[in-house]
Amino acid sequence: MSRSGGLAEVRRIGRRVESLGRRARRSHRLAFVVLTLTSIAIAVSGFVWQTSVPTSLLIIPLVVGGLLLRFRELVALTIITVTFGAFVVLSRGPTMPRVGFVLVLAIVGWIMLTSAKVRSRLGVPGTRGESMLMELRDILTAQGELPDLPAGWLVDVAIQSAGGSSFSGDFVVSTTRGDLLEVALVDVSGKGIDAGTRALLLSGAFGGLLGVVPVEEFLPSANRYIRRQDWDDDFATVVHVVIDVQTGEFDVRTAGHPPAIHFDAWSGRWQTRDADGPLLGLMEAPEFPANHGQLKLGDALFLYSDGMVETPRRDIGRGTDRLVGHAERLVAQGFQGGAAELVASAGGPGDDSAIVIIHRMAHA
Repeated sequence: MSRSGGLAEVRRIGRRVESLGRRARRSHRLAFVVLTLTSIAIAVSGFVWQTSVPTSLLIIPLVVGGLLLRFRELVALTIITVTFGAFVVLSRGPTMPRVGFVLVLAIVGWIMLTSAKVRSRLGVPGTRGESMLMELRDILTAQGELPDLPAGWLVDVAIQSAGGSSFSGDFVVSTTRGDLLEVALVDVSGKGIDAGTRALLLSGAFGGLLGVVPVEEFLPSANRYIRRQDWDDDFATVVHVVIDVQTGEFDVRTAGHPPAIHFDAWSGRWQTRDADGPLLGLMEAPEFPANHGQLKLGDALFLYSDGMVETPRRDIGRGTDRLVGHAERLVAQGFQGGAAELVASAGGPGDDSAIVIIHRMAHA
């Protein structure tokens, strides 16, 4: 068989195994029957061919059952497997290890049952809970994808979660409405996985608000939504920017968030654009003033979370100067790929870090 033919056969077998796994997750009764028969077959084979078939193979259906079965079905499989395993092992001679194996088999079953009990509280059997988390993570990632823009505009986004997890308390939502581009960078209180659940909730809510309510009503509406959640001490900070992609005029509104940074290509200066709005979720009817400006050809606007500029040993002011120093090096390359580079070089390792670069290119 040729090498390409062998690889094709391996892929075909892999697809069949994956298909069987999906069917098993959907049909728990079928999986229970197959695993029970497998346990019985292993036990009978171990009883008949004691020197050829190790009874320790009974651990395999227990582990697989812990991944695929509901709690009640797993209890039945565990009882059947441990009973048959104990019968086979105890029927052997006194020189063979017996009590220890039965004890190990029972402990493995108990571990699988404990894990399944935790998953059963969600009403999600088997590995479906992990699949749902991955789908939610993909939804959060998709929310951060920015829409296509006219020629001459570049938008770059990078988000890094604390501890390298897949979930982050920082997220981006965006939309276009005619010639208007709306982008909101949100930082939920907490970091990493602890803030990930709230970030998932708010990303869907804020993504639904963006482009539906008037631009000046986005932050007040977001504040009312968080207030309705009745969270104890949790809050969110947001920087919201609206840009006219025809004229380059923009409005920046912040809610307790670090100010946006405006790079003026004509003068080479960097200027913070702060609007001094309060944190979301703490006040009943706050006001969010707008900071107006314009992106000329070659200009850029930076939105970033506090993880990019603040550490326990460094305040936001010094961190902002440090971020500007890193960003200065990207001017020559037109900020292409600059978001990921800035997160890697300036982002704090112990906090979620996110940055959005909106660049009006001098040459389309």
